[in-house]
Amino acid sequence: MSSSDRDSGLPPTTVQPLRQRLQQAADLLEAAAVAEARPSAERLLLHALGRERSFLYAHPEYRLTPSEEQQFAQLLQERAQGTPVQYLVGHQEFFGREFFVTPDVLIPRPETEQAVETALALIPPDQPALLADVGTGSGCIAVTLALERPQARVLAIDLSPHALQVARENARRLGAENMTFLHGDLLQPLLAHGPGELDAIVSNPPYIGAGELAGLQREVREFEPHMALTPGPTGLEAYARIIPQAAALLHPGGWLVLELGFRSADGVRRLLGADWDEIAVVPDLQGWDRVLKARKPLPSAAE
Repeated sequence: MSSSDRDSGLPPTTVQPLRQRLQQAADLLEAAAVAEARPSAERLLLHALGRERSFLYAHPEYRLTPSEEQQFAQLLQERAQGTPVQYLVGHQEFFGREFFVTPDVLIPRPETEQAVETALALIPPDQPALLADVGTGSGCIAVTLALERPQARVLAIDLSPHALQVARENARRLGAENMTFLHGDLLQPLLAHGPGELDAIVSNPPYIGAGELAGLQREVREFEPHMALTPGPTGLEAYARIIPQAAALLHPGGWLVLELGFRSADGVRRLLGADWDEIAVVPDLQGWDRVLKARKPLPSAAE
């Protein structure tokens, strides 16, 4: 160890080559029972270095500077205590784009991409449309819809002003200009202006029953916003409110697309009743019911 290393007051790990330091970090996280310890350690290391992943392979003998080591050690400590890696690095990929995230919003997840894909299949790419994302959070659904359907107008709604701030920032960063942000509870901001003419409503609502929170992973249970996780005892409460609101706001033939919670498909179908057409549930890659779509009926010929 050099005199400069001793004078820094940092542990001997600062003189380890990158490959060994990464392995040590992965071992530390694994000992703390962190899921996906190696990918987490790698992502935190790259964040501390401000480098792309290729740097790890191109420079395996690189040694962290004292400031890089200090930042990396702090990140590892917070991750070992359960803080999700996405909150530590401040971003998460969704639909091929990097979204800014904070503890004020749920972390975008791959399964939610299926809700976006389902909605996009229902929205013609070459026609104007008015769309709403209920409980927008980070804005991952709304911003993606706005970018993938640039002729549409997308309304992003959330009860949390802090979440709306994150969504606005993502729209700005990613260049989604065809958006409007509304503060309020579910679709209430639109209902206040009377019946609407929405072409589609998309939502990943809170759907975890309050009694199920204790069984969630520590990263979710202790760090993600509970308001965005659970709507009440059964997990169906948000669906029960969104469905009649959507019926009032969609134009005839408009679509409602809902991400589903674990085993919630039957309950949501019952809430829809006989007032919707073309109800279909889309499974995810594991075969679980993940997304439900339903169409507001067109007027009958007699009407």
